[in-house]
Amino acid sequence: MSVIPQPDPSVIGTVSTPPFAVLPDPASVFTARAARLRTYAEVSPLKPYLSFVAGLVDAQHAILAGLPPVEMPDAEMLARAASHQMPPLDRPGTTLDDTLETTLDALFDAATQVAMPDEAGEALARVSAADGAQRAQMVRDVLAHAMPVEMLAEHIYVAAALQVHFTRLAAALDAPSLQPVGDGVCPSCGGPPVASLIVEWPNAHGNRFCACSLCSTLWHYVRIRCCSCGTTKGIGYQEIEQSPGTIKAETCDECRTYVKVMYQNKDPAIEPMADDIGTLALDLMMREGPYRRAAFNPFLLGY
Repeated sequence: MSVIPQPDPSVIGTVSTPPFAVLPDPASVFTARAARLRTYAEVSPLKPYLSFVAGLVDAQHAILAGLPPVEMPDAEMLARAASHQMPPLDRPGTTLDDTLETTLDALFDAATQVAMPDEAGEALARVSAADGAQRAQMVRDVLAHAMPVEMLAEHIYVAAALQVHFTRLAAALDAPSLQPVGDGVCPSCGGPPVASLIVEWPNAHGNRFCACSLCSTLWHYVRIRCCSCGTTKGIGYQEIEQSPGTIKAETCDECRTYVKVMYQNKDPAIEPMADDIGTLALDLMMREGPYRRAAFNPFLLGY
């Protein structure tokens, strides 16, 4: 889970203003995610898959300590991105450098310890044996959300490594310097949200934050506004009957999409990536209607 901003004692008594961006803490984000996945696995018919993803998230956390430092954009690149209202992390321009190559190898190696079906193990073996050109193409595919159907399983492992890489990059950014770059666009890396959260923090009471599906940055976003197209018209909410009311599908009649909104203020244990997977039943229900899913989650490829 991302670090929750704490109040400054020197300004107690003044009107609090929510931060625009909250950067991830790599040391805790994956452990919180894995724990939440296992909570869902205890009561879900999807237990085998949830347990597999939890193990893969454990592998993401396990490799952090042994990775080389990430190379951050230089001052000129950061200034150029800010002046053009662009994310400081160049998602489209990501290349298979030494650090990312090491991250891929480390994740693939750690994933061999995860209990998984034979098909998943075979996909892991194939992606581990892929050469540099093949890996570079898979990196581009994941970042462009253009994974070929016949290789979805291989791309899940690449996506897991990219989450580690971009979470480390985002954590090293300067949060106060980040600025809005567009509706449904992460201000750190330009990725789409996996969901949005209604929070209850010391300086953010009932505010909403979108959660990046790639780097885990949270960014402040107006409530009752489409996370995909930005309109405030035709916003609706759907949920499964007799659910606790903590996770709903926020629908938009303008672009005909939906993104889940999660009420972390009612359930502090909510973790956006894990809860998105754990509430797959809501997505299956939404398939019966006119709205298509706008959020991205690499662990729900094919749904």
